[in-house]
Amino acid sequence: TAPGPRSYTTLRDEAVKLFNSLQQLESERDPVPLMQGVLQTCLDLPPLVDEIYCQLVKQTTEPLAPGGQGDLHYWQLLTCMSCTFLPSPPVLRFLHFHLDRTENRFPASEMAKYACFIREALGKTKGRECVPSLEEILVLMQRQEMICTVHCPGAPACSVAISSHTTAEEVAQELVSRLGLSQSPNLFALYEQSRRREQPVGSATLLADVLTRFE
Repeated sequence: TAPGPRSYTTLRDEAVKLFNSLQQLESERDPVPLMQGVLQTCLDLPPLVDEIYCQLVKQTTEPLAPGGQGDLHYWQLLTCMSCTFLPSPPVLRFLHFHLDRTENRFPASEMAKYACFIREALGKTKGRECVPSLEEILVLMQRQEMICTVHCPGAPACSVAISSHTTAEEVAQELVSRLGLSQSPNLFALYEQSRRREQPVGSATLLADVLTRFE
């Protein structure tokens, strides 16, 4: 299930807990739930976003085993952070310097590939209503896109590749083009349906947030 409401203590205490989570991440066999927990805390407590970015930059600078499992777990969480939150301008500048330095020191490495992906993500991220779903975290760890299935009235279900930044309007436009309805005078929108209700998805809504709610 998606993360629910949490109770928190002071920012200082929560920062310590997050630091401990990052230490645990290095040796975690299944890091996905731990990553989602860190992201949820940052969503609930925005002042900690910069703190986690700085901690992740620190952990990925001069690692004991560059490109090892622990190092890549930190890069993977940094990837998820970059698709969910924008840091403050000073931290963003520091982060870009770190990404450039990594690509220069380890060209063609997995770390450099994550650095490139993160830089592109930061140029598109505007903030999220929900943290990434478990499925989204898994695909972000592989620097891939998710496959979203959309059911169209009078037509077969369509599979659409989406990123963390894809909006409902972009998917609707792609489906209109695929179905040959570009010249239609009608308006088209996406709807999300649950057992209790059906409602339109706002054109600027991120599909990834909708998928998290379904999870």
